[in-house]
Amino acid sequence: MGIRNYLIEGVSGTGKTSVCKELQRRGYYALNGDNELAYQGDPETGEPTDGHTHEHHIWHVDKVKALVSNQDEAVTFFCGGSRNFSKFIDLFDGVFVLEVDLDTLNRRLDKRPEDEWGGRQTERDLIARLHRTKEDTPKNGIIIDATAPIARVVDEILRQSEANRTPSEKRYYNRRHRTDRAGR
Repeated sequence: MGIRNYLIEGVSGTGKTSVCKELQRRGYYALNGDNELAYQGDPETGEPTDGHTHEHHIWHVDKVKALVSNQDEAVTFFCGGSRNFSKFIDLFDGVFVLEVDLDTLNRRLDKRPEDEWGGRQTERDLIARLHRTKEDTPKNGIIIDATAPIARVVDEILRQSEANRTPSEKRYYNRRHRTDRAGR
């Protein structure tokens, strides 16, 4: 969807959905991958699986590739987690990994109802392990301190992604953003 495409990752509870909503509120094109790209499948083959498990929460690779190749937007943010990110991570111009301390993570998960991922104790135990080991997130992403207020987290992501933008992309975005703010 964008001339520049960024992945925003992190363990459950670090704020990926909140970042996505804030980017959208500011007029950026941001996809919630958990809602728009995810399904239950084998992370290696992509074959659909039954059930609802963390290990099989993957994104449609062909959809990600199609969205990345479309250049209708100056910048697009793909927000969410997937167990098959290794299949498409090289398509992105940058990767941001949201991180929080364990106390913040636990406070956020405390607010989740039991029927939402991270609301059950077994899920929370898994999330805590993934937080500790970082085995489930990209290794070479730009670390973003997601304990800050959401506006500051998004400001930092935009600052970091702005550094990667070419002058023509900056002009395209500035024209588009002024139009969006004027109520296109």
